[in-house]
Amino acid sequence: MHHLAGHKNIVTIKGAYEDPLYVHIVMELCSGGELFDRIIQRGHYSERKAAELTKIIVGVVEACHSLGVMHRDLKPENFLLVNKDDDFSLKAIDFGLSVFFKPGQIFTDVVGSPYYVAPEVLLKHYGPEADVWTAGVILYILLSGVPPFWAETQQGIFDAVLKGHIDFDSDPWPLISESAKDLIRRMLSSHPKERLTAHEVLCHPWICENGVAPDRALDAAVLTRLKQFSAMNKLKKMALRADVDNSGTIDYGEFIAATIHLNKLEREEHLVAAFRYFDKDGSGYITVDELQHACAEQNMTDVFIEDIIREVDQDNDGRIDYGEFVAMMQMGNAGIGRRTMRNSLNLSMRDAPGAQ
Repeated sequence: MHHLAGHKNIVTIKGAYEDPLYVHIVMELCSGGELFDRIIQRGHYSERKAAELTKIIVGVVEACHSLGVMHRDLKPENFLLVNKDDDFSLKAIDFGLSVFFKPGQIFTDVVGSPYYVAPEVLLKHYGPEADVWTAGVILYILLSGVPPFWAETQQGIFDAVLKGHIDFDSDPWPLISESAKDLIRRMLSSHPKERLTAHEVLCHPWICENGVAPDRALDAAVLTRLKQFSAMNKLKKMALRADVDNSGTIDYGEFIAATIHLNKLEREEHLVAAFRYFDKDGSGYITVDELQHACAEQNMTDVFIEDIIREVDQDNDGRIDYGEFVAMMQMGNAGIGRRTMRNSLNLSMRDAPGAQ
């Protein structure tokens, strides 16, 4: 990270200190929260705003690549805001999987996060173009609230990534500009050599300053979906932390990177430990109160607990049993998300003035 020091959108290291047991790294304070949370708080959200955010994200990618660094784990959670006032004080964090690369160098280790991983990473033959793919996935989420590649299982997600079909037919895509969809297609090309470079993305008309991205507000359901997607990710993160903290060996980011094939999540004892973290009274069920308590412990506020339980609760008894919890942890939660977003869009259409 010292190699990237000085970039306004990359978190800085303030110092490193060592004691007999640990190395302590002091990072720049980012007290403004996560990117999705800020979008939700602001309310008004448009393609132009998404274009401005994408410009910052891809600008970080371009800076990294110009210095011979590949990030390899870009995702919305890895962009924080410095304060609560400036919407453009985004900082990229978590360079734990980043590597130096040379032109033409090929990497074979499979790293990253399932929704964001490029097809060539899964095929174990990739270079810095994979970061542009990931930025394209983030852009798709910024405009729709759901990832472009999803399935009921992680393997299904990987299969969808390899097929590379991008859905521009479902809501809200018919209302999204053709320029935005053109950029996404070119960032999510399955062939790395045909994919735009980070610099070319920044030169695209939709991204350019005073470009063609409209300032018309996106459907409110997109914000609802972003909120759900963010909340589900946080709940999964809490469950995984419960187990990892007990082991005392690796942090959450390292855990996710190391278990992209879900080796750990497929082991019963780890799922049991995570379930028990929420099931405080040992009843065998996770209730609304227990989820609210867990959120309070993690300082998670403004989370749709009831909505999440409703989506995960397959037998509609108002609580989550162990089987439902396992399904949530092992499935692609965007599958849930697309159903929620469609319902939200249908509701908003019914409630619109003049709707029959």
